[in-house]
Amino acid sequence: MVFIADYGAGNLRSVLKAFDYLGVKAIVSSDPGKLAGYRKVVLPGVGAFGQAIESLNASGFTEAVAEHVDKGGQLFGICLGMQLLLTDSEEMGDYKGMNLIPGRVLRFMSDTDKIPQIGWNSVDQQKESVLFRGIPDHTFFYFVHSYYCEPLSVDAVAATTWFAGKNFCSAIEKNGIFAVQFHPEKSSDAGLKVLKNFAEC
Repeated sequence: MVFIADYGAGNLRSVLKAFDYLGVKAIVSSDPGKLAGYRKVVLPGVGAFGQAIESLNASGFTEAVAEHVDKGGQLFGICLGMQLLLTDSEEMGDYKGMNLIPGRVLRFMSDTDKIPQIGWNSVDQQKESVLFRGIPDHTFFYFVHSYYCEPLSVDAVAATTWFAGKNFCSAIEKNGIFAVQFHPEKSSDAGLKVLKNFAEC
């Protein structure tokens, strides 16, 4: 059973539909008090970092998710949900994140590539990964974002993607924390496989 956190900043229904399609039992809930009963938690997210982290803090999910991870539970961040896991972000100011993965969220800068990145791009696997089991290297996934994650530890980086003149971290996997910058629920069969891998690990 998968718990999908509703803190007011997520593409919840499409994620829930993807799990339903896979035959994976999942619920959407805005009550952080119910989270403790689940081993797997999904933190989706769309929009701006500052507003999202404020909503996360106000909802009580920040503490609940941190406690979940501390107790050995598994966490999967999607898109903005991945960025919220890091220490801080420079999006529209300087905001503190959850600091579950030390690192920063930075804005793409480019004179040649149009920002935000919207569309399909290749994901290059950097280590043996639970999320990408059965998925060929350099598979394309669907992205929509203007900011990217820069973890301090290379060990946390599960995959990278080339955009705006740099290889940025497009997937994280470390100590029960999983995250992807792309939208698996919008990435066809490969994206569904990522979700299934998380549900079954």
